[in-house]
Order: sequence, then C-alpha cells, then structure tokens
Amino acid sequence: MSRPVLLLCQLMVAVVGLALWQLLATVPVFGRVLLPPFFFSNPVDVGSQIVDWFVRGVIWKHLLITLWESVLAFTIGSIGGVAVGFWFARQPRVAAIFDPYVKMANALPRVVLAPIFTLWLGLGIWSKVALGVTLVFFIVFFNVYQGVKEVSATVLANGRMLGMSERQLTRHVYWPSALSWMFSSLHTSVGFAVVGAVVGEYLGSAAGLGYLIQQAEGVFDVAAVFAGMFVLSAFVILIDLVVTFVERRLLVWRPTVEGHG
Repeated sequence: MSRPVLLLCQLMVAVVGLALWQLLATVPVFGRVLLPPFFFSNPVDVGSQIVDWFVRGVIWKHLLITLWESVLAFTIGSIGGVAVGFWFARQPRVAAIFDPYVKMANALPRVVLAPIFTLWLGLGIWSKVALGVTLVFFIVFFNVYQGVKEVSATVLANGRMLGMSERQLTRHVYWPSALSWMFSSLHTSVGFAVVGAVVGEYLGSAAGLGYLIQQAEGVFDVAAVFAGMFVLSAFVILIDLVVTFVERRLLVWRPTVEGHG
C-alpha cells in the first residue's frame, strides 16, 4: 500500500468515526438519542471548543508546560533506560543481583507514586517529570536489555575472529542491535511520557493540559474534556513524528519492507 493511499484510509477512518459520533449524538433513533450530549458532547461542539482555545490563546500556556514536562520525562527516562539496560546486558552478574529489585520497582502502581512525588518535589514541573520518568524508564530499559541480549552469537564470534575489541563490538555489533529495540520502545514511551505529565497535572497543578481537563470535568463541561483529549492525542502524534524522523536518520542501514498490504 502506497503512503498516499495509507494516509487516505487513515483519514477516512477518522471521518467515518466522527460522522457516526455526530449522528448518534444529535439524531434521535427510535425516539431517543443514543449518545446523550450531556455525557458525550459531539464533534462540532468539541471542534468549536478547540478552535476557541487556540483563537483566544488559552491553550498555548498549557501546551508549552505539558510539552516541557513530557520532553524532560522522555529524555531523562530514555537516557536512563538505555544506559542501565545496556549496562545490565553487558554485565550478567549485575543484572542477576538487581533483577528482583527491578521487577519490584516496575510493579509499583504509578498512580500511587504521583502523590509521593508531589510531597517530595512540590506542585511544580518536577513531580510530573518524575512520574513520567518512571513510566518511560522501564519500557526503554527492558527493550534495550533484550536487544543487546539478542545479538547473534555467530556475529559476535566473527567479530572477535576479525580482531575487534570490546569497544568496537559495542559500537558496531551491540549498539546497532539495541537501536532497533530502543526505537520500538521510544514510540511507546512518547505516549507514556505525556501520560505521566498529564496525570501529574490532573492530580495537582495550576497549569497544563491535565489541569485544563480537570477544570473542565469540575464544571461538567464534556465538550472541553473531549477537546482536551483530542489536543493531547494530536500532541502525542506530533512528538512521535519527531521520534520517527530521528529513527530514520539513525537506522538508514536497516532495510525497509515495501510492497506489502
């Protein structure tokens, strides 16, 4: 499937979904509306709310704060996950010692950690960043760890037979193997970084998309709640596009599979 056809199909799914939502929220079926506007709003009202936010400039401050928190969480969590994952994969004894503690830390519910981070770091951005880091770190860590462990023993043996040092093996064998796994995790981590920031804002803040959604819920403004979620979704897609661009630049050596679909 060519890219223009794929984009057209994706656009059609969105159009059909929004059209059904508008229809079910405004047109009575057998004497009643299936999606009551008080609970579900409708795409026209949601779109009007989004346009109003941008025209009046209300949204920009909240977007920038959430963006900054998400970027910090994504960057710190990704770097930490890559570094620790690579280290553990290259040091099996260290990995074996810390394995139960890593699993315990990963099992902790993040929602429980949010109030603790607020107590430790206050209501500023760093409590939201800390929550986002806990979400991003483990996703990247496990993928990088697995990526390094999955290096072909034959490739390693050939590299050592050719006289490659451990540094050269790391650069030319281990690192390329880990990159594919790492970027696979980064696409998922983008959403989790934003989720961490927004959940932190929702639980306690004075600005940000989470704060905006929480305020709308407080006055039962369903259109504004959905508008916040749509802005948030578009926000995540834009960040993911940046990750995809960097991935293509760093993984130019990886063959692409085309012609399927």
